[in-house]
Amino acid sequence: MVRITVGIDGMMCGKCEARMDEAIKNNLKVTKVSASHKTNSAEIISEADIPEDEIRKIVEQTGYKLTSYDSEPYEKKKGFLFF
Repeated sequence: MVRITVGIDGMMCGKCEARMDEAIKNNLKVTKVSASHKTNSAEIISEADIPEDEIRKIVEQTGYKLTSYDSEPYEKKKGFLFF
């Protein structure tokens, strides 16, 4: 799995976050996405890496600007009672 953190300029409220989450979920194969207008970023978890240009296209079509992109391996956290 991969964790992709992107900077997004232009989000101002919770409705902007929801709009960005929905756009990413509907257009890219992701496991989880969480956008935040407070940090001007979104965290995307996916099975495979997603190229920056694909994410940029979705962000810009939604009316925002991609300002940064970082991709790193992600390991799902194990639960408290996992043995």
